[in-house]
Amino acid sequence: MILYFLRHASAGQHMANPKKDEKRALDKDGIEQCGYVGRALAALAVQVDAVISSPLKRATQTASLVGNEMGYEGKLQIEDALRPGTSYDDFHRMLGKYAKLEALMVVGHNPNLSEFLGRLVSEGACEAALDLKKGAVARVELNRTTGSLQWCLTPKILRVLHAAAADSVRAKSSRK
Repeated sequence: MILYFLRHASAGQHMANPKKDEKRALDKDGIEQCGYVGRALAALAVQVDAVISSPLKRATQTASLVGNEMGYEGKLQIEDALRPGTSYDDFHRMLGKYAKLEALMVVGHNPNLSEFLGRLVSEGACEAALDLKKGAVARVELNRTTGSLQWCLTPKILRVLHAAAADSVRAKSSRK
């Protein structure tokens, strides 16, 4: 199975009230980050069988925006196992529900997502020190219980690549 880990994009400041924080939406930067991530995944011909998100608004918005950019037409799946504060065991059980699929995208929060990613690529023996930035996406190839990190793209890298591609197009069109 191929598993894409996507941390929700920028959503402004954390709110002290947990109920209000759950409804915190993406900010302008976060919406822009989703565009970069989704277009990059589309350019890489990434296709997933399911997009699974934490129920928190910033995660579902990220999942929807990125999914739309990459041409995903399926229904967004919501799983409590991707909420902040859930355990690796919860996450692992959730993966079991989707075991027959070839490619999944999971959208959630830190520190959970970085922990889950680290544990998968370190064979569960220890926790690898991986820190997914907001809006970052990582590709992991899983074989039963362990995984191999194939790549990780941050929004900063994607923004630079997008700008470079736009500059290249402008340069080519000005030569004509």
